[in-house]
Amino acid sequence: MTASSAQTLIPVNDMVRILQENVAVLDNARAALASGWWLNGTEVREFCKAFADYVGTDYCLGVANGTDALEIALRAICDIRGGTGAEAVTVANAGGYSTIACRLVGLTPVFADIERGSQLASLPSVVSAVTDETRVVIVTHLYGGVVDVPRLRAMMDEIGRGNVPIIEDCAQAHGVRLGARRAGSMGDISTFSFYPTKNLGAFGDGGAILTSDQALADHCRKLHQYGWSAKYNIVHPYGRNSRLDEVQASVLRTLLPRLDEWNDKRLTIIDAYSDAAPSSIGVVRSADGTVGHLAVLLTENRDELIQHLIDHGIMTDIHYPILDCDQAGWQELPQRLAPGGIPVSRVSVSQLLTLPCFPTMTEAEIGRVCAALSSWTR
Repeated sequence: MTASSAQTLIPVNDMVRILQENVAVLDNARAALASGWWLNGTEVREFCKAFADYVGTDYCLGVANGTDALEIALRAICDIRGGTGAEAVTVANAGGYSTIACRLVGLTPVFADIERGSQLASLPSVVSAVTDETRVVIVTHLYGGVVDVPRLRAMMDEIGRGNVPIIEDCAQAHGVRLGARRAGSMGDISTFSFYPTKNLGAFGDGGAILTSDQALADHCRKLHQYGWSAKYNIVHPYGRNSRLDEVQASVLRTLLPRLDEWNDKRLTIIDAYSDAAPSSIGVVRSADGTVGHLAVLLTENRDELIQHLIDHGIMTDIHYPILDCDQAGWQELPQRLAPGGIPVSRVSVSQLLTLPCFPTMTEAEIGRVCAALSSWTR
């Protein structure tokens, strides 16, 4: 580390500051505990109503985490929507979460390619991958960017695939808009994670399923608690125990009013990085809108840039270093690629680098990152 940067490392994220700035979280969490009702209570109901209103859907179901949300939503689609296909079209660059959910429900993942500048799904590649075997398309709003779901729906309709449902994976896209609509309100059903580092994060695990389709909502509600229609009465196979607890719901309900403010701060940070970065570095950004969940760069000299940033007291990460289709644990399982392959995904995976970006960053910290970027000469 250089002498000028012999100060505290700037972390990629810092959750302690969220608590320090929101002391009401502790008061509300204590009240939830003091109620003696720690599951399926008032806090979960009130948060789910508030979050559904915020996103713009009729129903919101709190579950234990974002991966459970994806699995349950996929099971509900498979159980009550038409179609006999056994494939799900998704992307390979989003950390494995949609692929895990596909594996758990017995769907074969089909990997579409992405657009370089946004790292989001390429709509032509997605459409090319849809066949008679496609049961569902999973759209991931990665890094806080937003995929044009209505356009994708129109493109699928044009090729006679209007019956194929679309799931929105919104784990990194809390609050992002496409025009007047928020991510999570445009597909047939959507899923969210409230992992602590998310734009809206709990102080532990949490997730949610949102939809305006009553049949899907009712089915998910049964699946998330053992397949029950009533207590101890199992009416659907493959139900499970996946519940958002009262304490985490109280945290989320307390923090939700600040989400838009925090998203604006994230965008300010990414704008500053974009202004500071030399032409040899690309800053990933969706042209249709973003809430800056992560500040991600594309660089052909990643290892050298990592060291340069460390020398300036700046921590980094990589989201994500291995494509789903290349994961060792899945090599013996069925999968396929879109007809044109995934060349952009393959080039990008070795160039991605994540910088610090969180709403409690100080101006001094943002300035240090910008100075380090602007001093990069390769």
